[in-house]
Amino acid sequence: ADAGRLVGDYNNPILKPNAAAVVKAKGEQASAGKGFPNSQDQCRAIAPPFTFAMQLGVQMLQTATGDITILYGQDDQVRHIRMNAKHPAKLTPKPMGDSIGHWEGGTLVIDTVGVKVDQFTSVDRFGTPQSEAMHVTERYRLIDGKDAVAAINRYETSEGTVGGGGRIAGYDPDTSLKGLQLDVTMEDPNVFTAPLTARVTYRRINTEWLETICAENPVEYYKDQWIGMPKATKTDF
Repeated sequence: ADAGRLVGDYNNPILKPNAAAVVKAKGEQASAGKGFPNSQDQCRAIAPPFTFAMQLGVQMLQTATGDITILYGQDDQVRHIRMNAKHPAKLTPKPMGDSIGHWEGGTLVIDTVGVKVDQFTSVDRFGTPQSEAMHVTERYRLIDGKDAVAAINRYETSEGTVGGGGRIAGYDPDTSLKGLQLDVTMEDPNVFTAPLTARVTYRRINTEWLETICAENPVEYYKDQWIGMPKATKTDF
């Protein structure tokens, strides 16, 4: 429950040796009470698949052309999904990657590649690394409201909420409202020995969508670690 002392399962056989070593080292650092930075607490883009590990609030907005913009409940975290499109032949990695989508019946499928990786990028809050070869496939579908309640209750009972926090106070009590279920598959040949699929269930909330701001901290955030401030390497104009 202590978000500053998270130790991942570095013995899990799905991790390649180099990835397991990173998770182990970060776990030892966290156990010593030093913690380690991630994209979220450094105000960087919370790119897939870390986006889903954070389990932030989410809104999907569809344009007249059918493209989708996804907003996450923290700061300026925004993703743009080009529907019925293709990834560019020459892909330049970007902080949120390149996402395309299509419908398969009632299921929204989003395919993301080209996530730009830096020293803060990780798969999850345990510090599992990812490379620019990461390929993320999201499959969203509406589910019965009562099934969504049961899925979230089961998750909180069996796994607990990583980093504390517990149940969201703003869940809408009306169980007749549909829930949203996401099956996300991660493929990264530099990190995993096989594709990894996880499930995230969302329920409607009845609280206001809050505007928040994440400001980079110009002072030492973690013990003996100088994070520094983002710097532009060239002028914009």
